[in-house]
Amino acid sequence: MTRTKVVLYNPRAVFFTMPLALLAIGSALDPTRYDVRIIDGRLEKDPVAAVLAELDDAVCLGVTVLTGAPIRDALQVCRAAKAHWPALPVVWGGWHASLFPTDTLVEPNVDFTVQGQGEATFVELVERFAAGDWQPGGPGLGVAGTVERVDGAPWRNLARAMTDMNELPAHDYRLMEVERYYKLKGERQLDYISSTGCFFRCAFCADPFVFKRRWTALEPERMGQEAEVLWQRYRFDDLAFQDETFFTYRDRVVAVAEEFLRRFAPATNGAAPAANATFTWTATMRADQGVRLSDDAFALCVRSGLRRVMIGVESGSQEMMDWMKKDIRVEDVIKSAEMCVRHGVGVIFPFIVGFPGESDESVRASMELVKRLRSMSPQFETPIFYFKPYPGSQITDEVVRQGYSLPQTLDEWADFDFVGSSGPWVTPEKYEMIERFKFYNRFAWGPETLRRRPLQAVARWRVRKDFYRAPVEKRVVDRLKPLPKLS
Repeated sequence: MTRTKVVLYNPRAVFFTMPLALLAIGSALDPTRYDVRIIDGRLEKDPVAAVLAELDDAVCLGVTVLTGAPIRDALQVCRAAKAHWPALPVVWGGWHASLFPTDTLVEPNVDFTVQGQGEATFVELVERFAAGDWQPGGPGLGVAGTVERVDGAPWRNLARAMTDMNELPAHDYRLMEVERYYKLKGERQLDYISSTGCFFRCAFCADPFVFKRRWTALEPERMGQEAEVLWQRYRFDDLAFQDETFFTYRDRVVAVAEEFLRRFAPATNGAAPAANATFTWTATMRADQGVRLSDDAFALCVRSGLRRVMIGVESGSQEMMDWMKKDIRVEDVIKSAEMCVRHGVGVIFPFIVGFPGESDESVRASMELVKRLRSMSPQFETPIFYFKPYPGSQITDEVVRQGYSLPQTLDEWADFDFVGSSGPWVTPEKYEMIERFKFYNRFAWGPETLRRRPLQAVARWRVRKDFYRAPVEKRVVDRLKPLPKLS
């Protein structure tokens, strides 16, 4: 039986996470009927040529798109594809298509956008394409969860309800070259997602807009089964959970830890399971979720392989936390950090500064919390980012109402920098002060080496005294070896 080819493309980006969104929709297609080809622009010298080489007998081209620079690469690929195959349906999914499902179709080389969780929607689209039900300029398909072009104008179809992840097929990692990602990452780290969506209402985040504060997750037993199969096949050293909030339910997290111990650290002679020495794992956790975990529960996670969590702090000011609807307390951050110190778990604590109207006192409160956290453990990291108006968030809606102009076309969105420089709300003086703090904070902590010792001593003194004037050391390092501006 000849299988119908479906080509999926992941645009170039600066990070190396495996393309789990494409893996999800590709795995949802019946493998006896469809030949899924995932092409990742980060792995190809010539992404356009790699995609075009697969399209001759394909039924469609699907692309997952993040807002920002990946749009440029996606446009190049889709425009080239349409130039060669004008009748080929092109489908965009991912964050940008979910946030701007109608605006995206102003681009004539995109025919459909998929919003939110895309497995069921994409399967239905592909079935219709394979049946020959779609032609350019023809009648719409009416597939729920999509926006399509009808009579030359975007047409929004009904929304699609979220599907329980346990009803979906396991992700088939054989659809991509896992070893190439290990090489790209520099470690044998396998990315895995066990839940979709988020219950929380953070005003700077697009999740509430896209997923409507809904959440669905795999059952622990299934996760254990899949981890066992994946480890046998790919021999990963670290399992990186890419969930928005992995620690959402305490009982589920404990059950996952027990699954890992049962499968990867079996009990012997009636003794309790030893630690999982097969692989480690990392995950996301809110500070209030950490506070609700008992020491025994967290110790169980550590025995099962937990080595690091990421806890979004955003601000050291309780007033700012409340304003951005984080629904956590600064004390929760400290208590969660103390628990991680007790159990030897590393933490990444991201911060965001430069919100519209943020006071100097708020920025200083964040700097003080950064210093306190870094002093608690050499395993703690505190990257500092600048607020940028990510579309779909409540804060972005507010700044737009106040006159801020978002990009209007896909080409303009492709030039929009979300993680680099500060926004227009940060004065040059405040920006320079924050950049100096980031520089010296970076060198003040961590292991002392002969090479780092002179700069580390100066950085520690500056951070301790909050003295950042005349930053001679920063100017020298910036000239000799500029540091990345992502954090």
